[in-house]
Amino acid sequence: MFMAKQKVTRKELLKKPDEFLTLSARAAIFVREHEKPFTYAGIALLAVVVIYLGINTYLNHLNRKGQSAYNAAYYDLMARMNEKGEQKKLEKPEALFQEVMTEYGRSKVSRLAPPQVAFLKFQDKKYDEAIALYLQFVKDVPQASPYRSLADLALAACYEEKGDLQKAIERLKDVISSSGGAFKEQAMFSLARVYTLSNQKEKAKEILQDLVDTYPASPHLPMAKARLGE
Repeated sequence: MFMAKQKVTRKELLKKPDEFLTLSARAAIFVREHEKPFTYAGIALLAVVVIYLGINTYLNHLNRKGQSAYNAAYYDLMARMNEKGEQKKLEKPEALFQEVMTEYGRSKVSRLAPPQVAFLKFQDKKYDEAIALYLQFVKDVPQASPYRSLADLALAACYEEKGDLQKAIERLKDVISSSGGAFKEQAMFSLARVYTLSNQKEKAKEILQDLVDTYPASPHLPMAKARLGE
């Protein structure tokens, strides 16, 4: 036999504590009882925020200073390169780019300074130093990037001047085979020249013919046809 369900009156229902209010009250009591840990947690969070803002502000400042230093070096270099006469005094722009690398090494623009210094080393016939700087630059540059192709062309020129023709050939082949496609025509024309210098005349003819067939509008076309006709 079932017992009759006892009916709860409205008055009794109102006497019971509200569940949400009870939960809120319990949370408040818990926080009061553990006030010290919560205070420490708040201080720790504030410290993290302050550190983050400080680092972010510092890096922004460093990027601005680094960019200004890089611009000063670049404009000085361009001014000197445009001067008349063969002898260019390039020591100052080189020192300015070196400053970007050493004083603002954590700035974003600092990664563009090594190839500039490498170019100046090349101009001064310091090919080994130029190669080291170009290799430093390409280490973190994607294979398909046009900057990588430019650096490989520069490396090929350094190796060619040193007389290391095989390494020059390898760098030029890298440019030609890169998926980005930038500077392929220049690399093919240069590769034909290096093949000729290394007494690989048949390979030189092959790459020139490939250039003529693949790039009929190439600015290198007249010279390529002239070499094929020799």
